[in-house]
Amino acid sequence: MKNLIEKLDRSLNWQQLSQLAQWVIDQGLQIQQIPAPTFAEAARATYVSEKFTELGLTDISTDEVFNVYGRLPGANSTLPALMVMAHTDTVFNAETDLTTRPQQNTIYGPGLGDNSIGVSGLLGLIWWLRQEQIRPECDLWFVATSREEGLGDLGGVKVAFECLKDRLAGVINLEGLAFGHIYHAGIAVRRLQITAKTEGGHSWLHFGRPSAIHGLMQLGARIDRLQPPTNPRTTYNIGVIEGGQSVNTIAPSASLLLDLRSESPQALQQLEREVYDQINALKTDDLHFTVVIVGDRPAGMIAIEHPLVQGAIAALGQLGIRASLETGSTDGNVPLAAGCPTVTIGITRGGNAHRLDEYIETAPVASGMQQLITLTLATTAWIMQNKHG
Repeated sequence: MKNLIEKLDRSLNWQQLSQLAQWVIDQGLQIQQIPAPTFAEAARATYVSEKFTELGLTDISTDEVFNVYGRLPGANSTLPALMVMAHTDTVFNAETDLTTRPQQNTIYGPGLGDNSIGVSGLLGLIWWLRQEQIRPECDLWFVATSREEGLGDLGGVKVAFECLKDRLAGVINLEGLAFGHIYHAGIAVRRLQITAKTEGGHSWLHFGRPSAIHGLMQLGARIDRLQPPTNPRTTYNIGVIEGGQSVNTIAPSASLLLDLRSESPQALQQLEREVYDQINALKTDDLHFTVVIVGDRPAGMIAIEHPLVQGAIAALGQLGIRASLETGSTDGNVPLAAGCPTVTIGITRGGNAHRLDEYIETAPVASGMQQLITLTLATTAWIMQNKHG
């Protein structure tokens, strides 16, 4: 794969690269202005579908969860295809002020890096291939996925991959702020909604009765004393607590959202068992707990020696950048768990993701797109060499 990357980099015309980078930035800003909370990505999906049409893709469709699909036919459509994807949803609600602010070589704006610039990078790849009149060796499926964030639980890519999996030889996933990083492994994630229930009562008249909030706080304290392994890296986080009725009411109900993660599915299962042990230790006839699984992200990986990983490393190497190999939780988890070769790469650098002062750096966008173009075309050439017949 490294030889393919080097050969392509020498043969491709990069004269329009700065124009492409500005196009991607401008598109990213337009996409960022369209609210797209998880489960409410319809308006952004419509915009992407319209751009797919303008850019000349075929087989354009939007499914019931607001994934948008489009195909760029390759020189040999009988070959397995390559899927390039980026998620459209953000962590911000529809009422969020999406005003952007340029400052020197950065642009601030909530959701701009995660993942508006990723989606615009996907569109920019199509734009560049059309401008250069390059036909890839195999079909390229472009998919703007939904429901990646939070309780979306990778719901979009689960549907999209199930739809396309029999046609695919590999996947390139785009995360806007990951330039310089290559995610080749998806960590296992389990998310639990734990609810405590009691009879409740008046804080003065019925003092001493169990409180759902007190019980939940005791459970949280017990969870906080758990010691998951550092190798494989395993973590927990109580992200949301809610419940109660009033300041002078013994709470009849309260709940929390618990995020459990690990590089090892076995270690994750062990941590989850320990959480259940703590629940069982606290429950009584007057204090009940229920647990609902609200997130289940599968784990998977490909070896660093795999041609797709080596190709991603080489694409950065051509730019004088030493790749940082990563594990994480992205849309790439789903194809990786199914054994489909997948890497997640980035378009630019930035910071403060999931905050109102999120920002992107504009200077790396050209290099991010060059990396994406060379990796995409080299992968299609690799598919032709290794999958024909």
